[in-house]
Amino acid sequence: MTLDREDIGALPNPLGLLGIEFIEYTTSRPQALGQVLERLQGGLSGQPAPTERPVIAAVALRVRDAARAYRRVLDLGAWAVPTQVEVMELNIPAIHGVGSSRIYFVDRHREFSIYDVDFVPIPGVDPLPAAQHGLHVFGVVQYIGLDRMADWSAFYGELFGFVELPAEQRFGVMTKGAILASPCGQFHWQLIEPEPDAADFAHDELLQRVAFGCTDVPVAVAAMKDAGVAFVEKPGGVHTDTRGALTQPLLGELVFELVHDPRGEAAGVAGA
Repeated sequence: MTLDREDIGALPNPLGLLGIEFIEYTTSRPQALGQVLERLQGGLSGQPAPTERPVIAAVALRVRDAARAYRRVLDLGAWAVPTQVEVMELNIPAIHGVGSSRIYFVDRHREFSIYDVDFVPIPGVDPLPAAQHGLHVFGVVQYIGLDRMADWSAFYGELFGFVELPAEQRFGVMTKGAILASPCGQFHWQLIEPEPDAADFAHDELLQRVAFGCTDVPVAVAAMKDAGVAFVEKPGGVHTDTRGALTQPLLGELVFELVHDPRGEAAGVAGA
């Protein structure tokens, strides 16, 4: 079903949300994670797959005014993350998210960005490489505990202005749970509970994976397979089709999802 972006964008947007600025992973092997991300863009074919499981540690949200957004969510009950800013570093406000993750608020993402202060560019590397296959951040998937759907829906709804989409409005091939649409209409947040009969399931709550939108799923999958990325292909179950695809675990348990979304970068979708 096609999502009407203008309708979603017209919803109340209390924080002035403008998309996702970045998604942060923690890992003791950042270069190995970088190789995986390059594979997703169609490069580094033939290189051995490293091991070790990275974890999504934070999501930074673009907002019109970071200080105002931060104060508003604190007034609504969010838990602040104390910052320890070094000399010449930016103070980026953050609150606690699911598990040990954080949610940052960033308002410097146009002419001047946070990377101009805290990062040194690598000589000879394009700071704004073109995305392959129209890849862009489509959304984030969060695993929640049993009977926690109402709590987390309220968390994202009351603090950020997310709204739950109708049950028949689904994207890709991983359609369980509830899908929340951001008030800016640029990304989604999917909440998935464990199966009720999974008695031995630990019920950990965490940010589980990132979903990338792309203009043509089969074409993107073919290019990624050439680069060494394997996809889940279960007859009668999850498998690649025109709607979406799911990678097999990388670096232990790291997975990514592809979702058909014809907007691409030209339609103003926020990147990671």
